[in-house]
Amino acid sequence: MTAFRIAAPRRAPLLLWAALSCLLFVSAAHAQQKRDLTLEDIWAKRDFFPASVEGVQWLKDGRHYTSLVPAAGNPQVQDIVRFDIATGQPVGTVVTGESLRAGPAGLLEVDEYAFSADETKLLLATALEPIYRRSNKAEYFLYDLKTKKLMPLSKGGKQQYAAFSPDGDRVAFVRQNNLFYVDVTSGQEHRVTEDGVVNQRINGALDWVYEEEFEFAIGFAWSPDGARLAYYTFDESRVPQYNMQKWGKLYPDNYEYKYPKAGEINSAVGVSVFDLVSNKTVKLDVGPETNQYLPRMKWTSSGATVAVQRLNRLQNKLELLHCDATTGQSRVVLTEADPKAYVEVTNDLTYLRDGKRFVWSSERDGYKHFYLYTLDGKAPQQLTKGAWDVDQLLGVDETAGWLYYTSAEVHPRERQLYRVRLNGQSKQRLTTAAGWHSIDISPAFSYYFDAASTFGSPPVTSLYETQPGGKGAKLVKVLEANQEVQQKLAGLNLSPVEFFDFTTTENVRLNGWRLKPTTFDPAKKYPCLLYVYGGPGSQTVEDKWGGPNYLWFQHLAEQGYVIISVDNRGTGGRGTAFKKSTYANLGKLEIADQIETAKYAAALPYVDPARIGMWGWSFGGYMTALALTKGADVFKTGVAVAPVTNWRFYDTIYTERFLKTPQENPAGYDENSPVSFADRLKGNFLMIHGTGDDNVHFQNAVALEEAFIRANKQFRSFYYPNRNHGIYGGVTRLHLYRMMTDYFLKNL
Repeated sequence: MTAFRIAAPRRAPLLLWAALSCLLFVSAAHAQQKRDLTLEDIWAKRDFFPASVEGVQWLKDGRHYTSLVPAAGNPQVQDIVRFDIATGQPVGTVVTGESLRAGPAGLLEVDEYAFSADETKLLLATALEPIYRRSNKAEYFLYDLKTKKLMPLSKGGKQQYAAFSPDGDRVAFVRQNNLFYVDVTSGQEHRVTEDGVVNQRINGALDWVYEEEFEFAIGFAWSPDGARLAYYTFDESRVPQYNMQKWGKLYPDNYEYKYPKAGEINSAVGVSVFDLVSNKTVKLDVGPETNQYLPRMKWTSSGATVAVQRLNRLQNKLELLHCDATTGQSRVVLTEADPKAYVEVTNDLTYLRDGKRFVWSSERDGYKHFYLYTLDGKAPQQLTKGAWDVDQLLGVDETAGWLYYTSAEVHPRERQLYRVRLNGQSKQRLTTAAGWHSIDISPAFSYYFDAASTFGSPPVTSLYETQPGGKGAKLVKVLEANQEVQQKLAGLNLSPVEFFDFTTTENVRLNGWRLKPTTFDPAKKYPCLLYVYGGPGSQTVEDKWGGPNYLWFQHLAEQGYVIISVDNRGTGGRGTAFKKSTYANLGKLEIADQIETAKYAAALPYVDPARIGMWGWSFGGYMTALALTKGADVFKTGVAVAPVTNWRFYDTIYTERFLKTPQENPAGYDENSPVSFADRLKGNFLMIHGTGDDNVHFQNAVALEEAFIRANKQFRSFYYPNRNHGIYGGVTRLHLYRMMTDYFLKNL
C-alpha cells in the first residue's frame, strides 16, 4: 500500500517564522484531520470509484489509438477521440456523439465500438442488454466515416456479438439462436442457419454452462480471408431445464433455461464451417463421442484450417485438433493430460503469421509456462521456466522476436510484465513498481497501457513505449492518475495493509494480508473477521486495488475489527501441486486451512479468540457455511452470500473438473457439504441469496435452510427478489452491505 503523508512545511526565513508559525500550526492541524468512511461513501456517493481509460482501440498506423471520451457539452454522450501515441494527447475526433442521430431514436449512446480493417467504417453498439455474465444483445449501427452515413445493422430485432469480417465487407451476428451476416455495401442480410430454437438448438453462440465456465460468449469466427464462418452448434434439447420465478406481477413469471447440474446431460456440441461463396456448410469431425467438450475454436493463420480443442468429460485430457475447413477432416496435433487431476483450458494458443509455428501453455512441469511448437505439434521448445506461474499471454512480436506476458514470478500476489525471446533467452522484466499490472499492448508491440495498482492505491494508467534490444520500456505519459480519488483517500482514516505468511500444523505455508483497527492499541483485544473466497485457482491475497470491498474492510477497521484474508490450498499463483491438492475433495483442505487461519489469528496478542468471524461470497459463501458448521468450535459469526451448499446443485463443467461426477465420486460431494454438518451449527449465521441467481441457484439456500430446520438450529436468512448472483441494482448494494455491517457489529 502507498502511504499518504502530509508533507512537512518548508523552513521559512527566520524573520518570517514568528509571523507564520501560528498559521502553519493551524494549517497543519487542519491538514491532519481525517474522517471515517461511511457506507454511503462507498455504495451511494461512489466517490471512490476510480476512472479508467475506456474503449481503447489501437489504430493500424501504429501512431494513434482511439478512446471513448465524454462530450464536453453533454457528458451523457461520448465522442470517439483519436490520440497521438507518442504524446498521449488528443489530435482529433473520429466522430462526435452529437452527430450520431438515428431518426426517432435520437442520439445514440455508444456502449461499444469497433473499426473495420481499413478503418473507414465503425460498428456501434447501443442499448446494451445483459443476458448472463458475458452475454448481451444490443442495437448495432454501421457508420461510414467518409459519407457520414449511419444505418442500423438489421431491422429484425436486437443482435448479439456483431463483428466485421477481416476485409470489412461483411458483418456477422447472432439473433434468436441463428447466425447471420450482412453485406455492408448493399445492406442485404443473409441467414447462415435456420434451425435455432430457444432452449433447443444454438448456432454461433454458447449455452449457459460454456459461457459461464469456459469464460467466453461469442461462438463464431471469421476466416482470415473473410470467405468462411466457423461456428459452434449446441443441441441442448436433452439438457435438464431449470425454472426460476420472477417476482413482481400478481402471478409471477417463470424463467426457463437449460442448466446441466453435476452428473447430468450436457449439450451435444459441434463446429461447422459455412462458405459464403458456395453457400455450403461443412461439419468438422470432432470425433464420435458426444459426451465431451470443445472449449476453444479458432482459425489458424491459414484460412484453410480450424483449430478445435477437445476435452473429455472428466477434463483430464485435452487435445488440439487441426480441421480441414473444406472437407471437415481432422487430426490430433497435440495432447495434454493429467491422470491425477485436471487440465486447464486457456486463451494462450497463438498461431504465428509465418504459418509454421504456434505458442501453447502447459502445466506439465508443475508450473504454467509457455512452449513454442512447430505447426505439426512437434519439437516443443520451452520459452519460460521456473518455480512460478505465467499468467497472461499478451502476444508475440514476430518481427522483433519477442513474446510478451505477465507472471507471478516476483510473488504470487503480484503480476509483472515480461518479454522473452522466441528462443527462450534474454528474458526482461518491463514493469518495475511493486503491485499488480494490467496490460493492454498495441498490435505492433511498440506501446502498451499499464494500469498499475497496489492494495490501497487505485489504478494509475500510463502509456509506455517498448525499447529495442534490452532497453526495456519508456514512460510516455500518465493518462489517468486518479488524483481525485487519491486525494479523497488521503483524507480518510485508513489502516495500512500488512502482508504476511504463516505455516500450518500440516507444514503448509499460506500467504495472507491483514488490516488492524485504525485506532489500534496493542494492549487491547479486538474481534477478527476473515474474508475468504478460496476456490480453485483463485486469489484474494493480491497486491492490487480492492475496490469497494477494500473500502468496506476499512470501514470495519474503523469500527475496531481486525480483517484477515488468507489464500488456502487450491488457490492460484503457486504451481499445480498447491492448486490441485484439493482435487476430488473440494472443501476439505480449504476449510482446514481457514480453520488454521482462525487459530493463527486467535493466537495474535491483539485478537480476542472468542470473537472470530468469516465472510464470503459464492465459493466464499460455501466456505463460510462450512466454517460455521464444520468449524463451529472456532468461529462465532459468519455471513455467507450466494453460497453453494451442495455441489450436486452446481453445473457440470466447474464441479466435475474438481470433483469428477457424483456417480464416480459421491463422497467428494457429500462429505464436505455444509448440509452434511448442519447439526453442528453453534454460532451466529446469516445467509443471503438472490432469488434470480442463474449461477448458484436459490435452491442451495433452501437446502441448507431445510437442513438447519431439521436439526433444530437457529439462524438468519435474507433473500433479494429477482437479483442475480451479483446482487446489485439501484441501492441494493448499499442495503446489502449495511445489513452485513449491522450483523457483524451486533454479533461479532
